Amino acid sequence: MGSEPTVFVIDNDQAVREGLRLLIKSVGLNVETYSSAQEFLNAFNPSCPGCLVLDVRMPGMSGLELQETLHRRHVKIPIIMISGHGDVPMAVQTVKMGAVDFIEKPFRDQVLLERIQKAILKDSETRQEQDELNSLTARVENLTVRERQVMNLVVAGKANKVIAMDLGIKQKTVEFHRARVMEKMRAASVADLVKMATKVDVADQ
Repeated sequence: MGSEPTVFVIDNDQAVREGLRLLIKSVGLNVETYSSAQEFLNAFNPSCPGCLVLDVRMPGMSGLELQETLHRRHVKIPIIMISGHGDVPMAVQTVKMGAVDFIEKPFRDQVLLERIQKAILKDSETRQEQDELNSLTARVENLTVRERQVMNLVVAGKANKVIAMDLGIKQKTVEFHRARVMEKMRAASVADLVKMATKVDVADQ
């Protein structure tokens, strides 16, 4: 599907789908439309960046049920719910469950486009954070057991001499492992290492 963000529109009303498709395409965004939540699920590739625009109330699987399904599958694509007046309580529930926004009908085109741009930006930031976390996790997994022990004690603020006593090894050995940790983790400073450790739990790796 490529790396360009795609706006996925799900609505059982063909006229609504086509209208949204033309609107979103008019600002240069990729758009795919689906007539049902199940049709979308059958075709969706979670690695594709973008956002989801869907009606709360649809025949078959509702917007809320689709959101719950994506949540169970650990898919974090931002969701913008479109709701009719009577669907507002349901739409509020979707926001509590993690939808980035909901828009009440009728809405202005510009409002929807602005929310879509915000959702795409959010998705980009989330994916960047996940990539960074994956990279950090891979670096931690490349550490030896002893290097992880040393890293845990370094980020806890312990001096080399104390770490040597805690682990029952020579201070020179601690210094060697510490240097290896800094190199493998690509940490420029202890402060840098501490920041990394807060993002990934070294003890659980």
